Amino acid sequence: MGYAPVTPAIIRELKEILGDKNVLVDEEKIEAYSHDETNEEEYGHMPEVVVTPETAEQTAAVVKLANREVIPVTPRGAGSGLSGGAIPIFGGILLSVEKMNKILEVDFDNMVVTAETGVVTNDIISMVKEKNLFYAGYPMSVQTCYLGGNIAENAGGGKAVKYGVTGRYIQGMEVVTPKGDIVSLGGKLAKDVSGYDLKQLLIGSEGTLGIVTKAIVKLSGLPTASAVLLVLYETARQAIDSVPVIISNGIVPTSIEFMDKLSVQTSCQYLNETLPYENCGAMLVIEVDGSSAEQVESDMIAIGDLCMENAAQEVYIAEDRNAVERIWNVRRNIAEAFKVYSPIQSLEDIVVPTAAIPDIIPELDRISEKYSMKIPCYGHAGDGNLHATLVKDPEMSMEEWHKAEPEALRDLYSVTQKLGGKISGEHGIGIKRRDYLEQLIDPVELELMKGIKKAWDPNNIMNPGKIFN
Repeated sequence: MGYAPVTPAIIRELKEILGDKNVLVDEEKIEAYSHDETNEEEYGHMPEVVVTPETAEQTAAVVKLANREVIPVTPRGAGSGLSGGAIPIFGGILLSVEKMNKILEVDFDNMVVTAETGVVTNDIISMVKEKNLFYAGYPMSVQTCYLGGNIAENAGGGKAVKYGVTGRYIQGMEVVTPKGDIVSLGGKLAKDVSGYDLKQLLIGSEGTLGIVTKAIVKLSGLPTASAVLLVLYETARQAIDSVPVIISNGIVPTSIEFMDKLSVQTSCQYLNETLPYENCGAMLVIEVDGSSAEQVESDMIAIGDLCMENAAQEVYIAEDRNAVERIWNVRRNIAEAFKVYSPIQSLEDIVVPTAAIPDIIPELDRISEKYSMKIPCYGHAGDGNLHATLVKDPEMSMEEWHKAEPEALRDLYSVTQKLGGKISGEHGIGIKRRDYLEQLIDPVELELMKGIKKAWDPNNIMNPGKIFN
């Protein structure tokens, strides 16, 4: 489908809707909106105009205009995505929710927060913590990401083993449809089977079915006690082998994070940190939380014993907040550390059934050797979601990289599929994995997805070119 350009007349109409300050056309100002956290040179694309509405009504008016003129609209949160989902690959209008950033209500009686979707997720967490509550579905990039982006990607994170991902906690939402209508879905209800659950269809739809402008987020009681174990193993395979054993033992940890030696070493050097990685091949970071220190201590001892019975070299207990933060800081900064080593990389987030986790490690070793690239592996081992990252060797030419990267990705995704897995557990498909998804997905499933997209967005203006062509 061909799209209409953003003409001076369209710019004038956008300014009438939003005011001059909320319509950006200067190239220097809109350049930052041309990319996310994927490689800018490979995936970046400039919008023709950036708009920053302050209300759902303004958002709806912009979308009505775009639908009338058949101009593509790319919704954007914080731009911290890793799949190219917020990149305006057809130009057009980029619509940022950054100015819809208010926490509207904290309803303690119903244990929910109502917030606009330009709110930084961490602001919700900070606000409710004073009342001994927390939002459990947040991702690892909690201090930068927006609630809207979390919903669009159904973001997960380090606590997903016990608490699940974003979709579990979104009870209601206000949405601007691709035709520019405003609709409220769900609410403060704990249960609702009044027809199709459209809000769950929107969660994880990567902005292709509408723009979520407001959300009602479920809260949980803040755990009063927690503990973190740092467990060392001689090999990555031994560490990964332990994960199904821990999961099936009856104790549900908050987190089980995996880091191979290369990941730990690179992050420690980046942070000038000194975790004891020299004599181990991999680590697990296991967090336990609960309502009593006694229960947490009991669970911690039981898990530590299980690890030692399953080839662990050593189990360290982080006994204070500083030690806990040091460990988590190493885990959180792995991706940034590898950007320093080599800015050219492909950060993946394959996901396999928990029992299949041990089988993926030798395959990663094989792919690494076959294509002459480093593939550090780390991530949320407790739910089978691993960040196997293809990293270009600084000595490899760009020509060699561009040939090897797609072949290595096809190999990785094929192996993942054979193990019963999927090519993305939390980062989404976007444009980065779109062509691979179309090769791997069941054709019937793909046609059903395309049918939904066409029904909701007949002019294909809402974040076109994402997930599938």
